Amino acid sequence: MSNIVDKTRSSLVFVVIVASLGYFVDIYDLLLFGIIRMPSLKSLGLVEPELMLQGETILKWQMIGLLIGGIIWGVMGDKKGRLSVLFGSILLYSLANIVNGFVQTVDQYKWVRLIAGIGLAGELGAGITLVAEMVSKEKRGIATSLVAGIGLSGAVFAFFIKQHFEWRTCYFIGGAMGFFLLLLRVSVYESGIFKNLKATNIQRGNFFLLFKNKKRFKRYLSNILIGLPTWLIIGVLVTFSNEFGKQMGITETIDPGKSIMFAYVMISIGDISVGFISNWFKSRKKALYLFFAITVLFIMLYFTALWNGTAMGMYIVCAGLGLGTGYWAIFVTMGAEEFGTNIRATAATTIPNMVRGLLAVLILPMFKFLRDYFSYYNAGLITSIIIMLIGIIALVNIKETFGKDMDFVEE
Repeated sequence: MSNIVDKTRSSLVFVVIVASLGYFVDIYDLLLFGIIRMPSLKSLGLVEPELMLQGETILKWQMIGLLIGGIIWGVMGDKKGRLSVLFGSILLYSLANIVNGFVQTVDQYKWVRLIAGIGLAGELGAGITLVAEMVSKEKRGIATSLVAGIGLSGAVFAFFIKQHFEWRTCYFIGGAMGFFLLLLRVSVYESGIFKNLKATNIQRGNFFLLFKNKKRFKRYLSNILIGLPTWLIIGVLVTFSNEFGKQMGITETIDPGKSIMFAYVMISIGDISVGFISNWFKSRKKALYLFFAITVLFIMLYFTALWNGTAMGMYIVCAGLGLGTGYWAIFVTMGAEEFGTNIRATAATTIPNMVRGLLAVLILPMFKFLRDYFSYYNAGLITSIIIMLIGIIALVNIKETFGKDMDFVEE
């Protein structure tokens, strides 16, 4: 097998564009609940404190779906091909979002978000894997950063759609965009590296291969843990910025949807920038150290400078937090670069979804547990410190992957 560019330059550009649009729709649907959480739950008859508690629960169900879907689609991506995942996942979450527009109870909402989460899990990992295998190693980081950076603007689009449409219509729009994307996907080709591997008898898509070797498992775990700060920020500090604002004496009404929009504008800028920065440094790790430092700075500002502040102050700090966590593209790219072609889609798809799933099974439960013993504010601060320390330790222990040849297999 040889590491070659599979198609012409125009074909590669088309692949990057389609992958970007796929992630755009993915992020629109993934973040939509956080953006329309308040109006959708109020329309179902919920009031405080159920608005907050049921909002956390529905978010957990969606994240558990992502955890389950990450394994399913990752294995399928290595066994059947990257494109099979891109078609199957978007079909499932598009249908789920259309159904979501008809829910009448909280229980129905939970189940539909679970199914949507399973569908959403396949998009990013398969897209990044496909682009990473088709683009030269010199431009790999930039290409995947463009995919993530453009895709993440889907959150901003979701906020503006929420401003002009009723929440049920917002879900219908997400489903419609998904079906439109399916038409574009017809013209995308499978990566040559995978097609060459498929012609051999080498075992593909064995999820348990990630755990059979101690060093390989350490690589896998470290790649997961460096992503934890991203969903600490989005899943707790930004999504529940209105609750934190009340705790810190902000009297103005904070719209969590607007907080998400501000954060994702800067996440998108960060994700586009991080590919160029890592190329400039000739290092993925040095770029991540820079973005971790920005995240720590704005966490400090979040818990100190916002006391008795304004809603706009909260939005600005959320934007800074978004910039700091705008390393999602390189984080997922490292997951693809770290593992052989026979389990690359499995790793690259499960790693980001393990992070998303850990929001449901680690970060939110930790936050809720600490709230029983400390104030809402202190629970958020302690959770932030713990998760950031875990991420920093994982980053220190991870190996550099910049410029790594991707034409290899795991044994």
